Amino acid sequence: MGRATPPALNTIGIPPVKLHFHGAAGEVTGSCTLVDTAAARVLVDFGMHQGSDLADRRNRRLPAPLASGGAKRLNAVVLTHAHIDHIGRLPLLPREGYRGPIWCTRPTAALAAILLRDSAKIQEEDAAKLLRRRRRAGRDHVTPLYTSAEVEQVLPLLRTVEYDAATEVADGVRVRMVDAGHILGAASVELTIDAPVKRTIVFSGDLGPRGMPLMRDPTTLLDADLVVLESTYGDRDHRSFDRTLAEFESIIKDAVWDREKVLIPSFAVGRAQQLVYQLGILSRGNRVPVFPVFLDSPMAIEALDLHRRYLDFLDADTRKAAAAGQQPLYPENLTLTPTPDDSRRLNDLEGAAVIIAGSGMCTGGRILHHLRHNVWRKGVHVMIVGYQPSGSRGRQLVDKAPAIRIWGDPIAVRAEIHTLGGFSAHAGQSGLLEWTSHFKGANPRFLLNHGEDKPRAALASALAQRFGFNVQAPGLGETIEL
Repeated sequence: MGRATPPALNTIGIPPVKLHFHGAAGEVTGSCTLVDTAAARVLVDFGMHQGSDLADRRNRRLPAPLASGGAKRLNAVVLTHAHIDHIGRLPLLPREGYRGPIWCTRPTAALAAILLRDSAKIQEEDAAKLLRRRRRAGRDHVTPLYTSAEVEQVLPLLRTVEYDAATEVADGVRVRMVDAGHILGAASVELTIDAPVKRTIVFSGDLGPRGMPLMRDPTTLLDADLVVLESTYGDRDHRSFDRTLAEFESIIKDAVWDREKVLIPSFAVGRAQQLVYQLGILSRGNRVPVFPVFLDSPMAIEALDLHRRYLDFLDADTRKAAAAGQQPLYPENLTLTPTPDDSRRLNDLEGAAVIIAGSGMCTGGRILHHLRHNVWRKGVHVMIVGYQPSGSRGRQLVDKAPAIRIWGDPIAVRAEIHTLGGFSAHAGQSGLLEWTSHFKGANPRFLLNHGEDKPRAALASALAQRFGFNVQAPGLGETIEL
């Protein structure tokens, strides 16, 4: 593995540490930050751009330091968690010659295998569909972003670490991961550079809200020279979880009593399991007639099983319920529909039913089939329970668009659309400020990523006013020196 070219000395004779932002700078997807020290190059996350018409083009255009074999000069890759906007471009690295380790927690490694295999399958299927259309137009060249074979090349590179265990990942670079409270296995990363001057950089990763069922609260850190902080909801707080849960239960109850269908677009990892957990509580409460719940996502089904396998990473209440013989993630009214035939049969359902299906932004997956068959009907509910970026089909539903396009066809929207923000796996502004308040003694510099410009500006202002922190919002492709 080749060393990074030593950077020029700064004015006091110490090689600067450079952070290059190649994703999630002014947006909430495509997370990718390159840390360049005097002795090593460490990539933190390598996620997929999602939710816009330009996403595929941007995914195919590698950051300059990694292109044309530049990935060979990486010494390590570190992952905060397994969402596809943080890991989705990993299979491109072996293509550019990278054979080094990819460090993450045990659940993240297991989830990454599921999500990347699914991603490759989608890439291949989409390329095949596009090829059929182009052949009719006399063109015959389409390639997926990456293939299933390339996923199998990158998975053996995954190396796991435990929470709170310092691990040397490259020359003079140590990593310690702590629970970020976001999804199963998610981590905030404390990256310590030992020489020639000790510096500590903290990557918050995606921080979860405090007090959410299933997940443990995010671990606070105290010391850093620089903090790279997510800012997805930097300009607002979510509706309280208790009020969100009350609204959620009210919608489900009304739909069940009226024998209506509820469609829930959901992220397969984290959100789907949270919904199954809450629907199980509702069904066991005997406050509503028994109603069927369908988890219509092969990936969410696999992730549900991983939550059972990695129970020690979940919160105390969930572990206690499992120890008492309960099945908090497998309620009796839950039906798993792993195959396409299972999913298609749901089109013929009559009466009350709750269908949880991916994708969470309505950009693909089985939810599109259910929307196509149902969103034009009265007596159907669509419950939006996650972040919807600008340009996504999910955002169009949130914005009450009169019609949406699915596979080129306009579909009228007559279903009732509900937007519930309190299920978010991201901390709101208050949660972000609380987490950062623990750095007051160290007074680090802050760089805001993983957020659109408006939330970043609001959070930067709040951090400066509340704590006097020095805050910047790097642009895409910008380099920041420490």
